[in-house]
Amino acid sequence: MQTPLIDLQDIRKSYGGGDSPQVHVLRGIDLSIHAGEFVAIVGASGSGKSTLMNILGCLDRPTSGEYRFAGENVAGLDSDELAWLRREAFGFVFQGYHLIPSGSAQENVEMPAIYAGTPAAERHARAAALLDRLGLASRTGNRPHQLSGGQQQRVSIARALMNGGHIILADEPTGALDSHSGAEVMTLLDELASQGHVVILITHDREVAARAKRIIEIRDGLIISDSAHDNPDVQTSANPGALQAVDLRKRLSEGAEATGAWKGELVDAVHAAWRVMWINKFRTALTLLGIIIGVASVVVMLAVGEGSKRQVMAQMGAFGSN
Repeated sequence: MQTPLIDLQDIRKSYGGGDSPQVHVLRGIDLSIHAGEFVAIVGASGSGKSTLMNILGCLDRPTSGEYRFAGENVAGLDSDELAWLRREAFGFVFQGYHLIPSGSAQENVEMPAIYAGTPAAERHARAAALLDRLGLASRTGNRPHQLSGGQQQRVSIARALMNGGHIILADEPTGALDSHSGAEVMTLLDELASQGHVVILITHDREVAARAKRIIEIRDGLIISDSAHDNPDVQTSANPGALQAVDLRKRLSEGAEATGAWKGELVDAVHAAWRVMWINKFRTALTLLGIIIGVASVVVMLAVGEGSKRQVMAQMGAFGSN
C-alpha cells in the first residue's frame, strides 16, 4: 500500500491555559490523505476546520499527536524544511484572496517564485502561462481592484500553483463569490484534482462539498463522518499524474535550497517601493516636501548656531579674553 501524503494521528490543538481558561479546538483527529484525492472538510463555524487546515499546511503546530507528511514526522523538521514545504508542496487559496493591492495579476502570481529563487525570465514565463491557462491572459497587467471577485480568486489559484502546488488548501474559496463565479472556481478545482493535485477544500456549504470525491465532516473538533470509511469505493484511486509521497520525500531530503533568493527579494522590494510611490504620486510628493523642509530646517538651525557662536567669540576676543 502506498504511503499517504498526509497522515494525522490523534491530533489535538488547545489554546489558553495557565491564568486563562483552556479551549480545546481539536480533540483527536485521525486522517490519511493520498495522492490524487479531492477532499472536502465540512463543518459549521467554530468546528475546528480552519485550525485543522492551518496544521495541515504547516502554518501551526498541534498541541499533541503526530503529523507525518510523505512519511516524515513534521515535528522533526527545522524551520527551513517547514518553509520549503509551505513554499514548494502546498498552495493556499483563501476566501479573501489576499492579493497585493499595488501589484498586477502577474506580479501577484510571481510572488512565491521570488522567494524560491526562480530566475526572473522563468517566473515571468510560468506566471503568464498559468494566467493564460486560467483565462486571464488579457488581465496580466491589471491590479486586484480592476478585477472581479472570480478573477481575483483565479489569480490566487494561479499563485498557489506557481511553485507546483501539489497540495491545494482552499479555505472557503467560493464564500465571497456569486454563484456563477463560484461555479467557475469549483470547475478549476475539479480540473486540478483530475490532473493529479491533492485538493483539500474547507467549507460549510454542503453543495460545494458535494463536488469533492471524499467528504469529511467535523464537529466540535472531532471527525464524525468520512465517506472514504463509510463507503470505501468512494475513495479516489491513485492518479497517474499525481506526485507520490516517495517523490516528495526525496525532494524534501535533498533540501531544495533556493539559490539567489535574497537577490530576487531585494529587487522585488525596491520595485514594490517604487511602484507604490508612483501610484501615490501626490502623497509621495508631500512626503518628499516634508523631508526637504525638515532637512533645510536642521541646516538653517546649525548655520544660525554656528554664526552666533562665532559672533560671541569675536566679541570676547575684542575684550582680550582667551
